[in-house]
Amino acid sequence: MFQRIARVFGQSDPIETKSAVTLTDPAAYEIFGITPSSTGISVTAQSAMQVPAVRRAVSLIAESVATLPFKVYDQETREAAKDHPAYPLIHDHSNDWTSAEAFREQITTDALLHGNGFAQIGRSQDGTPLFMLRIAPGAVSIELDPYGEPSYRIRLQDGGDQVLPYSEILHIQALGGISPITLAKDAIGLTIAAEKHLSGFFKNGGRPSGVIKHEKALDVEASKKIEASWFNAHGGENSGSTAILDEGMDFQEIAHKLADSEFSEVRREQIREIARAFGVPPSSLFEMSRATWSNYEQAQREFLTGTLRPWIARWQAAYSRALIAPEDRAAFYIEGNADDMLSVDHAARATAFGQYRSMGVMTANDVRQRMNMPPITGGDSLDNPYTSTGAAPTPADSTDENDE
Repeated sequence: MFQRIARVFGQSDPIETKSAVTLTDPAAYEIFGITPSSTGISVTAQSAMQVPAVRRAVSLIAESVATLPFKVYDQETREAAKDHPAYPLIHDHSNDWTSAEAFREQITTDALLHGNGFAQIGRSQDGTPLFMLRIAPGAVSIELDPYGEPSYRIRLQDGGDQVLPYSEILHIQALGGISPITLAKDAIGLTIAAEKHLSGFFKNGGRPSGVIKHEKALDVEASKKIEASWFNAHGGENSGSTAILDEGMDFQEIAHKLADSEFSEVRREQIREIARAFGVPPSSLFEMSRATWSNYEQAQREFLTGTLRPWIARWQAAYSRALIAPEDRAAFYIEGNADDMLSVDHAARATAFGQYRSMGVMTANDVRQRMNMPPITGGDSLDNPYTSTGAAPTPADSTDENDE
């Protein structure tokens, strides 16, 4: 925190000349992780997650990445290398109290909310990775050397800091290292402002109160008393109760404003804006006004190929960089299998397996393994089951010479 303050106020490097920044300057908001929007509402990770559409988008991406199986594979045999020390860290448990799934969910959430997710690699004396520990994004600053090689300065609890090379840090970065919340701060701020307006709208009975007309001119104090009395008697939960007017007063109701009557469309459009910011289909945020059966299926495929696959690629690269030694990368690789994303569509999955079997790409036991079923005897053959029935050949017709 002190280093970030020093950088903003121009005191991090005495050689360079930097202009001072006051605490009221918008440039100082970055010190505290606050992003002001054009609506005047400050958007933070915490306030943004209180918007249901944002929370759904973050959880959809983070949980989808978390539930995918990641494994270490042998480059030559293409089989899972379960003996590799990185295998249990990415497939089972990242540390004694955090599963591999929960670990990926935490780091991906950090990247979505703050732009970067970090974890420190714990190693034995010979360099074997033993565990991974999440680091709060606010405690890490990235430093680049003249060649672009990153190192990570970590703020410790005792007030000191520690600089670690890139090989000791698992780093997951959002697009450009900037959180979608920061890039879409105006859309999120407008959504928060719209929610506040809607709350006040329904708090006042779901409509403007109206105008009370009096036959006499009233001073300011008397007007305030009449306004307060009317609001206490007929506002909020008392809306719609019987009104009694005296002293020649008359109540004239104000009709609904056009903006209020179309407010639901404004809210729907903000959900679509947030969906665009995170790259997820609006239907995945339960905005179904424009969803049909055909475009819903297409949207789910676009989510897999356009949104989820880049995050899978980031995780594969980060795992390989941090957990596989450079000299071993020609022999091993790490891959996340997204085929399980199709498991909810049983017809599509069965069709794909059937085509793989007929092409001779997968055996029956390969299919059963993908379905978490035990192997069967004779299930390792690549013969096409649709043409090879296994039945005994038909005997040739015999001709009796006496019948001729």
